[in-house]
Order: sequence, then C-alpha cells, then structure tokens
Amino acid sequence: MRLKFYGTRGSIPICDASFQQFGGNTTCMQITFTDANRIAIIDAGTGLRNLGRDLHAIGHKQEEIRIGFTHFHWDHIQGFPFFVPAYDPSQKITLLTPGRDQTVTNLRQIFEVQMQKEYFPVQLDQMGATFEFVQTAKASEHFSINNVETLVSTQRHNHPGGAYSFRIERRGKVLVVCTDVEHGEQIDTRLVELARGADLLVHDAQYTAEELQKRRGWGHSSFDQAMQVAEMAGVKRLALTHHDPEHDDEFLQRIEKLCQERFPNAELAREGVEISL
Repeated sequence: MRLKFYGTRGSIPICDASFQQFGGNTTCMQITFTDANRIAIIDAGTGLRNLGRDLHAIGHKQEEIRIGFTHFHWDHIQGFPFFVPAYDPSQKITLLTPGRDQTVTNLRQIFEVQMQKEYFPVQLDQMGATFEFVQTAKASEHFSINNVETLVSTQRHNHPGGAYSFRIERRGKVLVVCTDVEHGEQIDTRLVELARGADLLVHDAQYTAEELQKRRGWGHSSFDQAMQVAEMAGVKRLALTHHDPEHDDEFLQRIEKLCQERFPNAELAREGVEISL
C-alpha cells in the first residue's frame, strides 16, 4: 500500500503563503494498492480536487472508485463537487460510510443538500457519474483486490456528530487512520487496540496540550495524545494531521522537532507527500 496526503488541514482550507509547506487543503487521503494499480480514497475535503486532477492527468482508470468517510463535517466533504471523475458518465463512484451505531440516516441527501442550487450551480444528479451510496453497520469487512484479501475494520470514536477510524490490512501491512477524535481525560483504549502494531498510524493532532484545555468538546486531539496512542499501540510510524488553520509552517516545524524528540518515527503530514508501507 501507498498513502498520499492530498489534504492535511483541519476545519477550513487556507491559502496564505506561510501555510504552504504543510498544505492548506482539508482532509483527503489516497490509498494506492500498488500491485493492482487501484486506488481508494478516505474523505473528500478540498484536497479531493487535486486528487481528481492528478487521476485525470495520468489517465488512471478503474471501474469503481470508493470513497470512505470518517464523518461528514464540511471540511471532509467540500471537495466532492470539484472531483473530476464525478463528471465522467463512464465512472462509478461508491460513497461509503461503515461502522456500527451510525447517526447518518440518508447518505445521498448529505451530498444532494451541499449541491442544491442555492449553494452550487451543478446538482448531484447532473454531475454525470453513477453514484452508489452505501451504509453498512459491519465493524469489519473483507475485500479481494487483485485476488489479495484486504481487511477493513472500523471503530466509532468521540467527535461531535460521531466519526470513525479505519484500519486497513493487506499483505501483512497495516494502515490506521484516526482523525477528528477527542479522547477526553483518558486515551480511548479501543483506538489503541485498533492501531495495535500498525506500520503507519495517521492521527489527529490539531492542538497543543494548552490549546486543548480551551477547546474541550470541539472534537480533536493534541500532539501529545497522538504520540501517546502511537506509543501504547506500538506503531512503527506516526503521521500527525488535521493541522489547525492558525498553525503556520514555522509553528508546525517547531512542533515536529519536539514530537520527534519523543517519538523519532513521527512526522507532520504534508500535502503531496507519499508514504509506502
């Protein structure tokens, strides 16, 4: 597997010059199954626009593109109306929300509403692609990709409105994505188990410990908490993401150095960077 960050910013996109090293687009990740030349996507923040453009530029084609969602706050769906493959009549796109105890009752409606004429000039049913909206209560599901079994497991975690973490296992490699999570007074041990032994853990780290004290209930983690999860779970590599829109490049560079003093295999997610597992 190979993970590429197309959006690493939290809450709102930002384009100021001093925010470009780590990226200004909101959450979007591409997973490439390199042996099969197939991709999957997690979240459709504003980074999805560049992802779609890249697919078009290289002429990548696959019958179905799956987009799995951690949740549906604006910064995780705003890129969808600008996703080039969604305007291709020959393309099938599956929008998927997995996991138990879902609060979403009509997945299609979420995307229809954000694209209704009062908000956007093109409506969902005018885009062109064939869309399938899938909600499943399964905590884990097996897929066969290029005749290789791939296991996707999910865990609901604390975030306003609810959100889910993902664990993807394939060919002995493990990728875990855990963003938009607020642990509370204690680290969520269910997420530690989900991340157990992962080759790469991508974890929410929007705040410093001091900022977190002032933002209880906002649904996010601190850098310290992300490292604590990585330590408790025994992960090999940690990528911290969902950068606060107030944290510029200089600030994040300082934070990265401090994190690496505690967890040497930690890095802050940068837009455009790829990590191979």
